[in-house]
Amino acid sequence: MNKLIATLIAGLFATGAYAQTTVNATASAEVVKAEAKAEKDVAKAEAKEMKKAAKVDEKVNKAVADATEKKAKAHSKLVEQHSEAAEKVAKADPEDRAKAVAKAEEKVADANLKAEKKMIKADEKLLKAQVDAAADKAQAAAKTEQVRAEAAADVHKAAAKH
Repeated sequence: MNKLIATLIAGLFATGAYAQTTVNATASAEVVKAEAKAEKDVAKAEAKEMKKAAKVDEKVNKAVADATEKKAKAHSKLVEQHSEAAEKVAKADPEDRAKAVAKAEEKVADANLKAEKKMIKADEKLLKAQVDAAADKAQAAAKTEQVRAEAAADVHKAAAKH
């Protein structure tokens, strides 16, 4: 009796394994066609995403270079104004020196403020470009994921028909 039960159970498992392999082996032409189309669509979406990312990275690199250039110009102008103020103080008569120092300090303070404003504006513009770039990349990735999901759904629809 035990041998009979063991044989029946083994036969059941063998039949189940055979049925699975035959179903998987006989994939319909529609499923294969749907899978090929899905792969093509996903590849196209990924290429678009990579192209968008490269374009966005280029914009960010340009913004970084722009910000660096503006900050360097602001700093050089600041140094120039500081040296002009120091030169005026050095040229001033001894009795007018206190007045010249006060005027130079005021000029230096104004120059510092202008330079800081320019540098802050450059940083602000750079940060905006970086945030926009991240948003663009995220949108491109989301579109790619949508294409992947639609492609998987199409393959499942084709498989469900058979």
